[in-house]
Amino acid sequence: MVLMTLIARVADGLILSASMQESEEIGKTAQQYQNQAKMLFRKLSDQSPTRCSIETGPYVFHYLIDSGVCFMVLCEKTFSKRLAFGYLNDLQTEFIKQYGSEVRIVSRPYCFIEFETFLLKTKKSYLDTRSHRNLNQLNEDLNDVQRIMLQNIDDILQRGEQLSVLDDKASHLSMHSQKYKKDAKYLNLRSAYAKYAVIGFIFFIMVIYLRFWWW
Repeated sequence: MVLMTLIARVADGLILSASMQESEEIGKTAQQYQNQAKMLFRKLSDQSPTRCSIETGPYVFHYLIDSGVCFMVLCEKTFSKRLAFGYLNDLQTEFIKQYGSEVRIVSRPYCFIEFETFLLKTKKSYLDTRSHRNLNQLNEDLNDVQRIMLQNIDDILQRGEQLSVLDDKASHLSMHSQKYKKDAKYLNLRSAYAKYAVIGFIFFIMVIYLRFWWW
């Protein structure tokens, strides 16, 4: 379930619009997760990963950055990651269409609060995972959401690292992983060549032996 949606400017973390699901479960700790979202916004920069998932207790923040705006949603961990990013994609398309030219000049928080109407309408369409639209969304690749970096909120907030730093670390790990795969492939290839060389040498000796023995 989509529990909270926030839209903020990346440059300074200014919240532009928001919507929250009325729920007893989230209601008791809503302020805690709102504060976490605000802290995450303050850690964003132009170098931050454009898509990321951040675990926090029984929930997970998913966010998408486009045109200097961050679209963030808080969901239960059981909620489909594909649907979450499909929802964010829809918000991004409509929001940039309506307010893209105004984002840089506004200074008041929640200045696009009227966008909540679209938020609620779109969220409702994504809550029913049985709908034809959502079944199609689940089957789409959606830029391979399984590759989207997953972080833990404590790792980010307690260490005080920028999300761009974490993205760099993830990139380095990916590079090392690719290098390891290439090295392993090279070693396997060398091993195969050595094996065939031994077989070829034995065959050659047998041919020479048989030739001189019989001739």
